[in-house]
Amino acid sequence: MKKWLLTVAIATSFGATADEGMWQPYQLPAMADELKAKGLEIDANSISKLTEFPMNAVISLGGCTASFVSPKGLVVTNHHCAYGSIQYNSTPEKNLLRDGFLAKSFDEELPATPGSRVFVTEEVNNVTDSVLSGIADKTGNDFYQAIELKEKSLVAECEKEDGYRCKVYSFHGGLEYYLVKQMAIRDVRLVYNPAASVGKYGGDVDNWMWPRHTGDFSFYRAYVSKDGKPADFSADNVPYEPKSFLKVSAKGVSDGDFVMVAGYPGRTNRYRTANEVENTFEWAYPEGKMLRERFIEIIKETAPEGSDERIKYESLIAGLANYAKNFTSMIEFYGKSTMLADRQGREAELTAWINQSSERKAKYGKTLAKLDKLVAEGNEHQARDIILGYIDYTTMLPTARKLYRLAHEKTLDDMAREPGYQTRDMTGFKSSMERIDRRYAASVDKAILFDMLSRYAALPTSERISALDKAFGIGQPFDAKKLQKTLDKMYANTELDKQDVRLAWMDKSVADFKKSNDPFIQFAVAMYDTDMKGEAKDKEHAGELMKVRPMYMDAIIAYNREQGKPVYADANSSLRVTVGHVKGYSPQDGLQAVPFTRLEGILAKYTGVEPFDAPAKELELIKNKHYGDYHVKSLDSVPVNFLSTLDTTGGNSGSPTLNGRAELVGLLFDGVYESIIGDWAYDPNSNRSIQLDSRYMLWVMKYLDNADNLLEEMEIVH
Repeated sequence: MKKWLLTVAIATSFGATADEGMWQPYQLPAMADELKAKGLEIDANSISKLTEFPMNAVISLGGCTASFVSPKGLVVTNHHCAYGSIQYNSTPEKNLLRDGFLAKSFDEELPATPGSRVFVTEEVNNVTDSVLSGIADKTGNDFYQAIELKEKSLVAECEKEDGYRCKVYSFHGGLEYYLVKQMAIRDVRLVYNPAASVGKYGGDVDNWMWPRHTGDFSFYRAYVSKDGKPADFSADNVPYEPKSFLKVSAKGVSDGDFVMVAGYPGRTNRYRTANEVENTFEWAYPEGKMLRERFIEIIKETAPEGSDERIKYESLIAGLANYAKNFTSMIEFYGKSTMLADRQGREAELTAWINQSSERKAKYGKTLAKLDKLVAEGNEHQARDIILGYIDYTTMLPTARKLYRLAHEKTLDDMAREPGYQTRDMTGFKSSMERIDRRYAASVDKAILFDMLSRYAALPTSERISALDKAFGIGQPFDAKKLQKTLDKMYANTELDKQDVRLAWMDKSVADFKKSNDPFIQFAVAMYDTDMKGEAKDKEHAGELMKVRPMYMDAIIAYNREQGKPVYADANSSLRVTVGHVKGYSPQDGLQAVPFTRLEGILAKYTGVEPFDAPAKELELIKNKHYGDYHVKSLDSVPVNFLSTLDTTGGNSGSPTLNGRAELVGLLFDGVYESIIGDWAYDPNSNRSIQLDSRYMLWVMKYLDNADNLLEEMEIVH
């Protein structure tokens, strides 16, 4: 009996159960009957067609999701997704983060952060045969380079039409490849954001927690040239007119209602091996948590609250805190879960199934052993690799390295260049150089770099890199005072903190870099050969993984197919659809979390001190029970946030939560603490996404911020 239960558990963990699954749109028509039974009212086929409603109203911001909500290119997303643009336009004298912002007319709208984009997906094509043909005999770096060249060729052909951005996405570890074509709108403007005391109410304290009372929304607008094509910022540009947009529901949803999300989830790891699970949770996450928390301490110690330096780093602090808390939850729930044992059991069951057939054994018999060997090899220098990776949170070092790499890449034909350094990437590259001014303070950058180099210096001698030691004068024994003097001198003498200097270096030659006296440029030159050797080694390893992991996934899919179970791919930032229901949960024995929070919860949490410092006007409205058009009788209030069983992760932030008629009923912005582990495994009992209720958004817009101009522009369904 026990063996039968284990077999069933393992089998279902491979496929979708309950509301689990981040589905590619093309998979949905085959699920039409199930979706209709769950509560979908529109045709499931329409969701698979990216150029039709509602999918063509869902857009990517390149890290977050958003959607069109008016015929004039009005875009709604999360407050925390627009945070960088709000920060970029803020100063101590005009602090839009603190006070909020509303453009009453088009000409009052503000340019978003340089490099901001609205990506409208128009085509998705299976290009697996094109990518994999003729390269089966290649291995290692040769295989990696062959795949990369095929992808670059497909992208180049796709991007011949001006104003489009294309990318080849790998699914199931490289078993399938899809080419995605997106219109890239590059004139993006900030239209409206509530004050942080609404948009970030609860702050880091409430992050990943329930109950929640956060007004996590903001608005952008997409602009194009008069002929409807993507264009750089210009006063002559006009609002983009999308083919369709989402209606916003003032009726909202109730407990048990069907909901659906279309968005761009970042990364999940539900098909990783047991060895990968063990190393990640028992080493990588604890180390990452510690480093992120230390970075936050350094920033706060170095940049006083309210100062221009602190404003520059507020967005980074928010991101660091988010993931530090994420890692904390991951570690906590892993420690009391059976995840590792479940993965080990799953692999044992898969291995047994493979060994039951000589044909399967010949095809898959050595796959898991090869994969485990490669994973172990990749972790060999992880203590050093994590430090060197986190150094990229500083600004001057990676900036100098990127600029010098660009000089080398520009000596090559465009198709031979490293992705990120091709002609197609130069607009984004330039924007990244421009953004630095509002995200960099020398005092903070230097303090973080000193901390990371001190950690590097404590590594065993065998893990040290001679070129890096020489560049910073790090010897045995480690002399902290000497390093501090070296960094003081470097930051005092660099000119890379000036935007015009950085932009000028984009056009310089390798010889110009070698003659430079700038200390960070000198560092980049000194490290280049070592960096390239390390990159070649990494690509050799990645190429081997790219041959083995698809075979592992092929075995999993075949195992499920035999049992009639569909398999969704791990999230990879491509467009996915998830379906579920409004539903509470029990976070622990004896507690039941209801699926809605109310305005009165804001009052209950209010302390007058950030992050529980709601605006005085809002408090007055709540005390007077000024619910207006958005009163819900069953709650006797206005709903603020709600829970759902939707299967989501980072990147889904800002995703429109839709009802069965594809009307916007909320914005997804978070998950409960118990669901963070969902990046690795979905649990129908505890996986809950948190949505901003559309009724609270409309209430804030109408009664708190008087955003009547935007309400009139949107189509609101009562």
